[in-house]
Formats: sequence, structure tokens, C-alpha cells
Amino acid sequence: MTTNTDFLPQRGNYRGLVAYQKAECIYDLTFYFASTYLEKGDRTVDQMIQAARSGKQNIAEGSAASATSRETEIKLTNVAKASLQELLVDYEDYLRVRGLQQWSKEDPRFEKTRLLCKSHNSSEYYMSAAASRSDETIANIAIILIHQTDFLLYRLIERLKADFLEKGGIREEMTRACLVHRGQQK
Repeated sequence: MTTNTDFLPQRGNYRGLVAYQKAECIYDLTFYFASTYLEKGDRTVDQMIQAARSGKQNIAEGSAASATSRETEIKLTNVAKASLQELLVDYEDYLRVRGLQQWSKEDPRFEKTRLLCKSHNSSEYYMSAAASRSDETIANIAIILIHQTDFLLYRLIERLKADFLEKGGIREEMTRACLVHRGQQK
């Protein structure tokens, strides 16, 4: 008797996803930023840290759930995307209300930082530089990372949707596995 090894394949390698790696950088940078530049007791501290955490954790949870529910994986990946959008608004608000500059695409710092963020997915890289950067710079780095991660999550969701349309969900996989197994029995 041969077992269908495609049935419930092991998934959940979220640490290998660039979107997760960048989300982890965003979380660590946000934790540092909120702890350093916001007043203790300010509700924004908890909100920013929780939004960053939700972005990271929902990627991991969605990936882990993928073996038994593609629907849950898509939903949680979208929750991660929404959480990071909430965090984006917090960073934009921080800059705006303090009269600090959000870098435009025409700003040379924007392009330089965009390219650096594109090529670095390690939290250690950002954390080693954070202490020597201003709040304005760290907020802009976080904004750029959030935009990049948002794009990666969009592409991931599109791929997950396409996979679902092509292969179906767990019920379809179970039905296919059962039919293969029964065919082998005959």
C-alpha cells in the first residue's frame, strides 16, 4: 500500500518568508522606537507595538495553519497586512503632529533607504543602527519597511488565492487523497 505524501504536506516555514523577516524587523524597530521616543503611559506605545506584533504573528500563524486551512492562511495573512497598515498610520501621525518630515520619493534619503531596506531582512542590521539615528529617520525607515512588507504580503495573498483556486482547500485534498488510495486498493 502506497501513502499519498501530498496529503497534508508539511507547511509553516514562515521564517523563510521574506515578508516575515521584514515584519520581524518592523516589530523590533517599533519596539525600540516606541520605548525610546514615546512617553510611558501613552496608549500609542502599546498600540504601535501590538500592531507590529500582530503583523509578524499573523504571518506565522497563517503559515502554520496552512496545512489544514488555506482559507485561514489567507485570512491571517490579510490580518497581518491590515495590522501593518494601522502601524503605518501611527508612524505617519507621529511625524505629522511633531512637524517632522516624511520623506517623499524624490528625497535622496528615501531612495537610499529603500534600497537598503530592500536588501536587508535581518533585525540586527536595523537595531545596530537605531541608536545613532533620529526619531524622524527611524520612523521613515519603518514606513519604508512597512510599504515593502505590504507589497510582499499582497503578492503572497495573490499566490495563496491562486493556489486555492487551482488546488482547492483541505476538503478537496482529502477527497483526492481518498480517491488515489481507493484506486490503489483495486
